[in-house]
Amino acid sequence: MRKLVILGGGTAGTMMLNKLSRVLNEDQWQITVIDDSETHFYQPGFLFIPFGMYGQKDVVKPRREFFPMRANVVISGIDRIDADHKRVILDDKSVVDYDYLIIATGAKIRPDQTEGLLDDEWGKSKFDFYTLEGAQRLHQFFESWHGGRLVLNMTEMPIKCPVAPLEFLFLADSYFTARGIRDKVELRLATPLSGAFTKPKATEILGGLLEHKNIKVTPDFGIARVDNERKMIVSYDDVEVPYDVLVSIPTNMGDECIARSGLGDELNYVPTDKETLVSEAHDDIFVIGDAGNLPSSKAGSVAHFQSEILFKNFLDRIEGRPMHSSFDGHANCFIESGFGKALLIDFNYDVEPLPGKFPFPGIGPFSLLHETRMNHYGKLAFRWMYWNVLIRGAELPIDSKMSMAGKVAA
Repeated sequence: MRKLVILGGGTAGTMMLNKLSRVLNEDQWQITVIDDSETHFYQPGFLFIPFGMYGQKDVVKPRREFFPMRANVVISGIDRIDADHKRVILDDKSVVDYDYLIIATGAKIRPDQTEGLLDDEWGKSKFDFYTLEGAQRLHQFFESWHGGRLVLNMTEMPIKCPVAPLEFLFLADSYFTARGIRDKVELRLATPLSGAFTKPKATEILGGLLEHKNIKVTPDFGIARVDNERKMIVSYDDVEVPYDVLVSIPTNMGDECIARSGLGDELNYVPTDKETLVSEAHDDIFVIGDAGNLPSSKAGSVAHFQSEILFKNFLDRIEGRPMHSSFDGHANCFIESGFGKALLIDFNYDVEPLPGKFPFPGIGPFSLLHETRMNHYGKLAFRWMYWNVLIRGAELPIDSKMSMAGKVAA
């Protein structure tokens, strides 16, 4: 009996579990998934909770609801991976052996990595929305807040869903306008980037939206510490940004088990071949989703596109064939812009977001780099697609390889 072990039962791990369980002979393969929680979170939905658009029931379901019956499910923390001996040591020191390993341990926010960020004011005047608890606390706070300086700070890149900070500010602008207090709220983005986004064309358009909505931007801001007494965030070059409310996107890091295993970089991400999705150090280990150090976005769409490539490469590897499939960095993201509209971007390692129509040239129905209500409906519909199609490992009508069809080259 050959053994496949998948570390992580989130989006990426669950997709691979479902895809591979359908094709690996049950008499020849044992498939084990290890995760420390019984709960599955729809993380993109956390964005909507502070503004009362979603609640807990929209983003939380039992994890086992999405696992195939044949899966050997282990609910446990992971102490470390002993890659030299092909085994996983759990928190209770029990051992799970493997022939092949898929690391899908994701990324977590680490507010403890920034001086002064994690203290008694965390959850009172300083918040996150990258966790369910953080988003819920922020919603409670906003319900009784009457205005002031709201600063959103990204501590450093990479982060999960790099457009989420912009979406948060656009939705905040819409939310406070609807409450009739937008004139009492100063919105500011303090970002380590030189502009609104990482790609020039998208930065130009998204930066224009920020300006139009009177959301101020402090670029190239590398936060060194939070001065809690003066309510300031302070950069390494001593630029100070005052706040009444700080919404932080803390440092994102891979799981600590990766560090304990000696398999990660300084942020606990696994060095991974950006095309084959195989660990650079061990050819019997594949990496998917936020756990790897790929120069692509850490987003659900990316994990989906990666899953198609990993699926094919895994089958090639176990059959002794050369791996022919190559991940091109494809990312596809709806960007909520407030007031019932959204944008859509579609890009990869080499091609930046471009205007046009998606997925059908000239027809759409979605528009690239342009605000439309249809894009907003697409964003909201994705939650149903996620629960019912995506993590169940079913096919979506979007190729894993980015297409230039429908795009207008600059």
